Amino acid sequence: MKKKWLRRLFRRRVFVGLLILLQLAVILYTVWGVSAYSAPLAILLRVVSGFVVLYILMKREKAAYKLTWVMLILTFPVFGGLFYLLFRRSNSAHVFCRQLQTIEQTARPLFFDSRGALGQAAQQAPECLPQMWYLQEYAGFPVCANTQTEYLTPGERKFQRLCQELKQAQHYIFLEYFIINDGVMWGTVLDILIEKAALGLDVRLIYDDLGCFLRLPEDYPKTLEKLGIKCVVFNPFRPALTSLQNNRDHRKIAVIDGEVAFTGGINLADEYINAIERFGHWKDAAILVRGQAAWSFTLMFLQMWGLCCNLQEDYEQFYPWRERACAVESDGLVQPYADSPIDSENVGEHVYLQIINNAKSYIYINSPYVIIDDSMTSALTLAAKSGIDVRIVTPHRWDKWLVHMTTRSYYRELLRAGVKIYEYTEGFLHAKTFVSDDKVATVGTTNLDFRSLYLHFECGVWLYKTRSVMQIKEDYLQTLTRCQQILLSDCSNGPLVRLFQEVLRVFAPFM
Repeated sequence: MKKKWLRRLFRRRVFVGLLILLQLAVILYTVWGVSAYSAPLAILLRVVSGFVVLYILMKREKAAYKLTWVMLILTFPVFGGLFYLLFRRSNSAHVFCRQLQTIEQTARPLFFDSRGALGQAAQQAPECLPQMWYLQEYAGFPVCANTQTEYLTPGERKFQRLCQELKQAQHYIFLEYFIINDGVMWGTVLDILIEKAALGLDVRLIYDDLGCFLRLPEDYPKTLEKLGIKCVVFNPFRPALTSLQNNRDHRKIAVIDGEVAFTGGINLADEYINAIERFGHWKDAAILVRGQAAWSFTLMFLQMWGLCCNLQEDYEQFYPWRERACAVESDGLVQPYADSPIDSENVGEHVYLQIINNAKSYIYINSPYVIIDDSMTSALTLAAKSGIDVRIVTPHRWDKWLVHMTTRSYYRELLRAGVKIYEYTEGFLHAKTFVSDDKVATVGTTNLDFRSLYLHFECGVWLYKTRSVMQIKEDYLQTLTRCQQILLSDCSNGPLVRLFQEVLRVFAPFM
């Protein structure tokens, strides 16, 4: 039965992919074919491409994206401008944006259940006030009082704690994940969800369609509905040339009763808990928040649920402390945040940049990919040149060869500036953590690459002097003992390899 299910799944996914290629081929053939027999049309298309290039240059967008698109359009002037208009200016994307903006405006005031926290936090951490002010007053994510945190690594620990908390749920369970795959991890979680749904709890699941492209059948939401679990698919992958397909839900959120929440890099699949081996030992990280900060993740989930279902709910009904005060004692400062590719605000990138720019002694970074633009490169190299101990750990065993080659293309520039780079030799490192000066850290879903920073829906937690900050540092130092340090001499590739890497960097925004 499972083999039959996998064959059906594979056939559907391949069919969708072939439809997209066929659509592209038809457009190319039509445009080039017609323009070959019509000189005025060819001239018109080149003029359109010229105006599109000017439009791209005037846009408030990352320079790397502008460069890549301009190069493609100038290389294929007859087709390039038209392709950009078809791909980036679709009506479905505009509708999607409007829906999301409406939902965010409705939910934004509800984040602020602890209005006095910022003033108290400013007294406790005046050096971090710009960071906290930006996230609260501009991005809309408040500093939370009455919250404790627990750093969880590797995935096996997160899995154990998640199951413990799920079993204690009394009212609702909300799960939002990029990847779900049948196996030990998802099977165990699913059994708990079925049991809780049978008891009358509100159990909901969101998963990304592209993240589960070859993992779950098309009718999986219906299967879960029969088990009492509400399920929606984020941004179903359709055979259409639109930039909207680039915007994936890369978040990993689990919320229990609005009182406990998890986030981090760990999806609901067996490689994340080393129940199966894909690229050696899978090193990952997550964080548990208990108390007021869990409410922020509850609202993040409900906003995404409303977007997927195109409905408005009374979010306040899910607030867990309407009739009683939150009794959790504060564990430092905790500020959850989310990032959306629909607006022009790169929240995840700004959190990282502010940590780098405010560092006084050290910055320790875990990221599976290092594919960054000029602003992030400048921040890292300037910190290293200023005497800050900047260290980055990436995987030695890659999951995507082209992406790994692109990551390594950045090594030379970073190493020359004094940044120390290590590769995790025991397997694949998938954690996304920053820690600095024994005071500040963040754990979340955002990789140091273009997709996470600018194209995906992401989330994380900013931390100040919580117990978890030192747990993150200690884990990082322990991880270094299982890494090899990369030296500049290790990057002395031949001219052809270096040329290939430079070409990859030009197309890095599309990776």
